[in-house]
Amino acid sequence: MCSYETLFAVSGNLAEDDCKALVEKFVNLIKENGTDVDVNEWGKRRFAYPINYVTEGYYVLVSYKSNADFPQELERQFGITEGILRYMTTTKCEKSAPKAESAESEPAEAVVSETTEA
Repeated sequence: MCSYETLFAVSGNLAEDDCKALVEKFVNLIKENGTDVDVNEWGKRRFAYPINYVTEGYYVLVSYKSNADFPQELERQFGITEGILRYMTTTKCEKSAPKAESAESEPAEAVVSETTEA
């Protein structure tokens, strides 16, 4: 299992009840398919530039652990849901550290070529 963080922005043009329902829908979807779910609602914020003529959005950051297939399905759901303006998922998979080279290995010899000046 890998750790993921998903940040998504819901349109600020939606009614407050519709916005909360949309956020709850996706949080429940993540809870069904992941573990260690931590939801951080940032609230309504102004965009740096308009997105589809919308200037404000409701931001939600969700941290969770799930299998590798779920984030792709989650982003597919974001893409087909009206009211979600932007979304981004980042991963924090722990990879095994590379083995340290032994100190006894021989250093590479430097290649030096002599040049003659004319």
